[in-house]
Amino acid sequence: MTEHTIPEPIDLNARRALRAPAENPSPAPAESPSHVSTPDRPATSDVAYEIELDEAPVLEGVPVPVDTPPAPEGERQPIIPVHLLPENLPATIRRTCGVWFYHGRFHAVRLPVYGFKVGVFAARGLFRLIGQQIGWWWVRNQFALLQHAADSKDTREWARLHREIKNTRTWRGIVLAGEVLAVGIGAPVAWSTAPGWCLLALPAGVLALAHHGRPMGRTIIGTAVVAPRFRKLNSDIVLRAYYAAGLGRADKTDHEIHFGSSMSRDARNIGSQVVIDLPYGKGWSDVLKAKEAIASGLDVHVNQVFLTPDKSSTRRHTLFVADRDPLAVPVGRTDMLDCKPRNVWRPARFGKDERGRSVEIALMWISVLIGAQPRKGKTFAARLLALYAALAPYVKLIVVDGKNSPDWAKFRLVAHRTVFGTHPSPNDSDPIAHLLEALDEILEHIERVNQALAKLPATVCPEGKLTEELARDPRYPDLRVVMLVMEEFQVYFETEDQNLNKEIAAKLSRIQAVGPSAGVIILSSSQKPSGVGAGDVGRLFNRYRDNHAVRFALKCGNRTVSEAVLGGDAYAEGFDASSLPVGDEYRGVGYLYGMTDETPTVRTFLADHTDAENILTAAREHRQRLGTLTGMAAGEEMKRATRDVLTDVRAVMDAETGMQWPTIAARLAERMPEHYADITADAISAQCRALGVPSVDIRRDGKALKGAKAAAVDKAIARREINGA
Repeated sequence: MTEHTIPEPIDLNARRALRAPAENPSPAPAESPSHVSTPDRPATSDVAYEIELDEAPVLEGVPVPVDTPPAPEGERQPIIPVHLLPENLPATIRRTCGVWFYHGRFHAVRLPVYGFKVGVFAARGLFRLIGQQIGWWWVRNQFALLQHAADSKDTREWARLHREIKNTRTWRGIVLAGEVLAVGIGAPVAWSTAPGWCLLALPAGVLALAHHGRPMGRTIIGTAVVAPRFRKLNSDIVLRAYYAAGLGRADKTDHEIHFGSSMSRDARNIGSQVVIDLPYGKGWSDVLKAKEAIASGLDVHVNQVFLTPDKSSTRRHTLFVADRDPLAVPVGRTDMLDCKPRNVWRPARFGKDERGRSVEIALMWISVLIGAQPRKGKTFAARLLALYAALAPYVKLIVVDGKNSPDWAKFRLVAHRTVFGTHPSPNDSDPIAHLLEALDEILEHIERVNQALAKLPATVCPEGKLTEELARDPRYPDLRVVMLVMEEFQVYFETEDQNLNKEIAAKLSRIQAVGPSAGVIILSSSQKPSGVGAGDVGRLFNRYRDNHAVRFALKCGNRTVSEAVLGGDAYAEGFDASSLPVGDEYRGVGYLYGMTDETPTVRTFLADHTDAENILTAAREHRQRLGTLTGMAAGEEMKRATRDVLTDVRAVMDAETGMQWPTIAARLAERMPEHYADITADAISAQCRALGVPSVDIRRDGKALKGAKAAAVDKAIARREINGA
């Protein structure tokens, strides 16, 4: 890494004065009450937190505003404030009443403490007032005056001062005596004769004494809401940061940093922003390398600094500095918890960006790739989009979970098909075969959709494409949107059977190529987006991965993985998911690339396991009401083209180490009646023995009968794969 040399301190205001037009000097701005000079604080000092952070000299030349004006220059401000307009007034009233209600409860709980503090401070104020009155009577500065006269040996001046002090004490003593008599006599008389409303002066007097007696810097009533403290920027701070980062030199005219816009607060008032023009010869890559140095020069955390390239010039970019780390601020739970139906033809709310703006993903006509390290929010992000599709009743869901986790189990409530894992398990008796059947069904669906659209008249299908109306029309049940969810899709490219890998890869690639135009949405996620497969499988894997139109990368292990998820161009544009911050508060934070021209840093909404179950339960009810529940969710038997005796036997054995032939036959007939409805114990025994599974004694419930060992079935399956049978 090149070590930057920090130049000698330069008078930035002098340089700015040289740059300012001499013939049209701007008048000095009027001094506002909030910037009045005090002995310990210059009028032009820049203050943040409670202390002065920078000693800013008096600005000369053209001032650079920090805040944008209430209205653009030359435009009129609204007569009625936006928050008081009729459509916004109810929300304003609710918010104001909510704030008042909170403050009322906060201070009501602390009333005993406030009462105690008032009593203590009032007593202290009373003694302080008496002491001040006595000091006034005694003429506090008289000793210094008399001592000065004595030191000067001026007896006449000393005598004159002594006489005047004595006279002053006399008439002040009379005044104090009058005060004592007025309080001692007048107070009891007023207490007995004054009307009741005059007694209100008593608590007012006590509060006045408490205010007078409170320690300096202390308040009687606490603060219910602590105002945020943030780093206030000005032009000098920004210039100092860029020069310290080695991006320019203030002592050379052709190496100066310039501003391409006025410094201002952003639209949501959560940070400051300005357009920066680098010197000639410096560009976007230089800024990216110096981002941490810029943050240090600004005296903020690197997570608060955001740089955005400008399309007009490679040496121009926008600097945005957030008041606090926006990525550590959770955006809350998803709005899908209202469980209302959604429309897949409308964008799905995915999260918020670093500016607090809503980020949406339009799912139609695209495929989405999500990649990250484990435990960084990858599955939650993918599931969020799948839940949106689940709430869209006219979308047919096919969920393929390569890691066979509980995260996707509840999708059985709505999914047309589900596939779990790569090996037989209680969740899926034959996942590979089921995956191939699901892919074949999607390919058949694509053909049917294209054929149906080709036959429709132009009045119904003007552009020859699937439309929202056609996808909801009950006359065309084949014209439905299909979402294929592939969780940890890489596991299906690296099974033990290379021929099987090729078949799966080829079908996925074909679906991705021709599916979007027929309304097939692909949602893929992976923690291993590179280095999968070899030869044709590796080529097809890379093609499948790279052809996703939209990518979302959460925290990745290194730059190579980040490039595999986001694509090679993303790193050149300054987006490296391996540089995202680490910590529990940053789960669900990632770069969304390809959805729009911008690449926001997104904090995804949260939908945990319980939220997902509630949403899916509601989604099932919506589909039942509209009659769009199909496939496995509707209890339909998904027919299989072929049967695999060894795999099927192993699947029904579940976690048992061995099973008797009658039990195996009964379970096969129960779970797979389309292939084993009439199977007998002798028949399944003969078929398994022919495939190399020995028949041995299995003891169950005190009785020994012939059966098969699970280990023997596994060996037969492995032997078959080795032999290529």
